[in-house]
Amino acid sequence: MASLTRHRLAPADIGPALRALCAWTPSDAPGGGLHPGDEGWLLRLDHATVFLWTDAPAEAPGWTRADAPAEAPSRTRAGAPADARDAAQGAAPAGTPIGTGTGRPAPVAVGFLDGPVLRVTAAPGADLGALAADAEDLLVPGNDWCDGLPVRGWGPDLDETWLLLTRGPEPVPGRAAPVGEGDADDRVLVQRSAFAGSAFSIGHWRTMKASPAGHLAVEALVRTPAGDPASAATGWFAGPGRCGLLEPVGTHPDHRGHGYGRDAVLGACAALTDRGASAVAVLTTAGNEAAVALYRSAGFTVVRESHDWTRPRRA
Repeated sequence: MASLTRHRLAPADIGPALRALCAWTPSDAPGGGLHPGDEGWLLRLDHATVFLWTDAPAEAPGWTRADAPAEAPSRTRAGAPADARDAAQGAAPAGTPIGTGTGRPAPVAVGFLDGPVLRVTAAPGADLGALAADAEDLLVPGNDWCDGLPVRGWGPDLDETWLLLTRGPEPVPGRAAPVGEGDADDRVLVQRSAFAGSAFSIGHWRTMKASPAGHLAVEALVRTPAGDPASAATGWFAGPGRCGLLEPVGTHPDHRGHGYGRDAVLGACAALTDRGASAVAVLTTAGNEAAVALYRSAGFTVVRESHDWTRPRRA
């Protein structure tokens, strides 16, 4: 079994993890439990913690060895409520290897706790058994689900099915406009209105934009003819020739049923295509019929169904 070391990274230090996720993102659809955009959306939080597994036991400068779990935000995926530029080279073109010229050990996997769910993406060919064995330290009671990494003794959560939908790079005209500083308050308003209980704030938006992943984000905002903010979508670039991601997408309850959500989705997709994304993906639950219908109306098709791994329930 491979020898691995788990490092706990603060937001300013996530460059190596972000570059790894970009390099592991294929052209057609994301694999594993994380896309660089998931990490980007997480970084709206000042206390965000990302775990990086490497293939060597030695400590690396600037990385903290992690031997215990950390607090994590509640789970958020697209379709559900969710100042270093160290990663400026993170969006590498498809086929670009992860360099280790700095002398640091090679990344093996990246993950974070999304509420009670450990979400992980591993490098191609990684020793998943060794990774799962180390991850057990994070899977304390209460952290009862794992996405992207099989855990010994656990089984698929058949109560909830996740759908991965993708769309090709064909641009479609729409009513969306990019989000700038002057639109930030309205972007925040849409997010808070679309998702009950959302605590998203202008501070979160600015923190996300200033984070190491901020340069990967594209945002689209759609307004009503009267100028009211109606719908918004955030897209995440993983590099030329790689699949982008939508996370999150939301429409104000007062403006649903008028096609604004579709236009926001198409606007974010067009922005990702302009940057060189080969496709765009989005993830939602099969039970969220409104979200599935929205994405289908925007040209997305279901390419994969999946289930999180879950701890066995006591009888």
